[in-house]
Amino acid sequence: MAATTTNFEKHTSKNPLKKFFINNYFNNFLELISDLKIETVLDAGCGEGFTLNKLKQNGIGQKYEGIDYSEDAIKLGRKIYPNLDIKKGDIYNLLYKENSFDLIICTEVLEHLDDPQKALSDILRVSSRYILLTVPNEPWFTLFNFTQWGKDIGHINHWSSFSFQKFIIHNSKFRILRKKHPFPWTMILAEK
Repeated sequence: MAATTTNFEKHTSKNPLKKFFINNYFNNFLELISDLKIETVLDAGCGEGFTLNKLKQNGIGQKYEGIDYSEDAIKLGRKIYPNLDIKKGDIYNLLYKENSFDLIICTEVLEHLDDPQKALSDILRVSSRYILLTVPNEPWFTLFNFTQWGKDIGHINHWSSFSFQKFIIHNSKFRILRKKHPFPWTMILAEK
């Protein structure tokens, strides 16, 4: 069996507080996109496929693909969700043609990247209509994380809801359709 990842631990935790926040996260996430008419979805930074599986379970989209850089996450994801198409990929160089997917999701990824602008540019290139991005809402996420679990989780980018919205508007040809702020995250749905 592949090594456990921190993402896997987060999504499978038995801790009631963690479960509450993850469930609230997904409820808000699904609410943002439940009325969209989409067929194809790419999860850029899919980890083990938890988010793609949520979309599939809720009938949002018909074709699901995911890419991730972590071999451990991909191996684990293929065991957990053998019916999902997840593979190794580079968020800076998505190997898809322009306008390949109706919806691209990138959840809890951009805060870990050295060049989030470069990743966002390629996400925008491959999207034909929508993107849904989520990041921790700072400083609340870091404060909450340290007080509850005392872990440094490797974030190198720190955005408040306002600064993340500004980052998207400044760096893309998308317009923001909807925002949500389930504690302690920021979620933004944008359209070309």
